[in-house]
Amino acid sequence: MKQAIHRLAYLFLAILWIGNPLIAHAAKSGNLVIPPAIAGSLERNQIPLDAISISVTEIEQSKSGKYEAKTILDWRATEAMNPASTMKVLTTLAGLDILGPQYRWRTKVFTDGFIRKGTLKGNLYLQGSGDPKMIPEELAKLMKNLQALGIQKIDGNLLFDRSAFAPNVMEHNTIDGESLRAYNVPPDPLLYAFRTLSFQIGKSRTADFIDLSYTPALSQLKVVNQMQLVDRSCDSWKSNIRFSLEPETGSNTDRLLTAQFSGVFPSSCKGVDYNVVALDANTFLTQGFTAAWELAGGTWAKPPTGKDAVVPIAARLLLQFEGINLAEDVQDINKYSNNVMARQLLLTLALEKMGKPATTSNGELVIQGWLKQNSLEFPGLVIENGSGLSRNEAISAGQMNQLLLTAHNLPIKEVFYNSLPIAGADGTMRNRLMTQLRKFLHLKKKPEARIKTGSLADVRAIAGYVVSKSGKMYAVSSFINHPNAWRGLDAHDQLLSWLLEGGPEPKQAR
Repeated sequence: MKQAIHRLAYLFLAILWIGNPLIAHAAKSGNLVIPPAIAGSLERNQIPLDAISISVTEIEQSKSGKYEAKTILDWRATEAMNPASTMKVLTTLAGLDILGPQYRWRTKVFTDGFIRKGTLKGNLYLQGSGDPKMIPEELAKLMKNLQALGIQKIDGNLLFDRSAFAPNVMEHNTIDGESLRAYNVPPDPLLYAFRTLSFQIGKSRTADFIDLSYTPALSQLKVVNQMQLVDRSCDSWKSNIRFSLEPETGSNTDRLLTAQFSGVFPSSCKGVDYNVVALDANTFLTQGFTAAWELAGGTWAKPPTGKDAVVPIAARLLLQFEGINLAEDVQDINKYSNNVMARQLLLTLALEKMGKPATTSNGELVIQGWLKQNSLEFPGLVIENGSGLSRNEAISAGQMNQLLLTAHNLPIKEVFYNSLPIAGADGTMRNRLMTQLRKFLHLKKKPEARIKTGSLADVRAIAGYVVSKSGKMYAVSSFINHPNAWRGLDAHDQLLSWLLEGGPEPKQAR
């Protein structure tokens, strides 16, 4: 039966060959034929074979205990292509190996004043090192640490030392013009909550009105909800909402802001997030820090102002706060493809190894040195920011697979492996391969795919590991660079499904 299915599959491919000689050429190139399902998918979706690269290697452990690779499928695998967010594989792997999984970013708090009877009389200086995940929960811990010093009231202002990063890396440049989108937030040594206001919107459970809340808490923000509930599908809910953020009319201070929502909201929506980057870095951090101090029970002598400044030599260190460890941060970077965190990590490599101010070019030098140390020669590699949110970054599928093999021979192997999205379970692969994976539910040891994904307007990419139903482990990388790349999702899923089923049979070899 199985042989009959294979014969039918190759008959289908033969039919495609007649209409497209490129498929015939591709199918006989490299070490093995391109599986018919993949070739057929590319043909149906009008993606030419010179727009895709594929590298598949089987990872095996040698007698010496070292992991080695055997090439299974190689189609244009040496061509440098835009990898989109799969570039995070390089950034996170190098970061984990160079800094270590337990590395923690440090945020230092200084003062030019003194503490007397529970009041800090003087300014607070915050000096950042690029912590990518200084979120409200972490800032709340910092506030408790401040209170542990005997401080209940602060009589002074906030000053922000961002000297860890070069000014040009903090400029707000985008490749798509979407400056208000969270994924486009520029690097910041004092990045707080991704500088993003996240509004939670949903129909109230107890009445016919709209619940609207937001995070993080800001000290001078007022929210006005003028949306109306309508009976319609939750599809395209965002297109019917109008949002504005303006200074409060008639206010005595220019710091008071009003976030206003109007338009209509579907009653069928059970809860959605509306994320927006609408405030400059200093305003966002000032109001966030002020609110966090008040939520912790602290008070201010007067509402503080916030501005940039370098910590004076005479300032006194109050505390050094350590954030979430790198292993946890890498989970967010890879599973949820967090561009901002990946860029922060690249700059941190520069900061730790080459000193401040950190630059992306220094971050690239650190990674190039790491590649050389691991005997990896990557001609054509281009690193622009380390996140893949770039039109210029480039790497080949074969080089990506070399990284995946290298990871398996490093002490941080498991940490890196566990950071990749699991098909059908979490991250950017949560809804992928669901049908295929259901076929293996009866197996005691189930196959799995741990795949980093990437997407830009003209790019679709995958890179990661597949453990087949027979227990074989494959490294797989594939990039599509073409205006029809968005149609290439099926071809990549076909490739992963083929490997889950066991990949090539010996008779396919050429």
